[in-house]
Amino acid sequence: MADFFDLSGQVALVTGAGQGIGEGMARRLHRAGARIAVFDVDANHASQVAGSLGGLAVVGDVTSESDVARAVERVREELGPVSILVNNAGITGRTDLSWNLALEDVRRVLDVNILGPFLFCKAVAPGMIERKYGRILNVASIAGKEGNPTLLPYSASKAAVIAMTKSLAKELVGRGDLTVNAIAPAVIRTPILEGMAQSTVDYMLSKIPMGRTGTIEEVAALVHFLVSSEASYTTGQCYDISGGRATY
Repeated sequence: MADFFDLSGQVALVTGAGQGIGEGMARRLHRAGARIAVFDVDANHASQVAGSLGGLAVVGDVTSESDVARAVERVREELGPVSILVNNAGITGRTDLSWNLALEDVRRVLDVNILGPFLFCKAVAPGMIERKYGRILNVASIAGKEGNPTLLPYSASKAAVIAMTKSLAKELVGRGDLTVNAIAPAVIRTPILEGMAQSTVDYMLSKIPMGRTGTIEEVAALVHFLVSSEASYTTGQCYDISGGRATY
């Protein structure tokens, strides 16, 4: 089984990999043979995860173009050029009715969830084009398809991530073995749920036919395939991992 979706010789940069889904994806890709760069705003979390994987910890803010550029260059110098980018870093923001939100509440979510992936894609795409190989995976959300009440900024930002994925995929077609895909998880049991109102979590769970949260391992397995060389005819897609909540 170790030969399936082998990532030996690949360099994977995973944002928000200091904990939760990002950490799970980083560990899965490492087991498949990839060299891992852990990008996170929390230095302790980044160092702990990277250290356990023999990888590289890079601390920064996904909304800072200079931080992103420095991160990609440092990964190139210490591990090699990025061949796999997983844009996982994101925030839910405050759960409240939209008319109760301040402009800054909305702006922060959009900056992290939209500008962050954009900046990383912008930073790695030229090198991938030059080498004629690359895999980009953006983490969206089922909220980006359906829109969750009391999570308007988050839902809007994840809809933008899906559209960004499709646009960039079409721009890269024909420039080599380059693919850009997204995943749309429903409720996954991670620390991010602790920042949500319980009523919001209950609402989301009530929409899932399987009647349970997903696991980090289930998400990581899907991502593993999508960033592998075997997934060479799949681009511009958004794959649900939602326990049956959405089928479109």
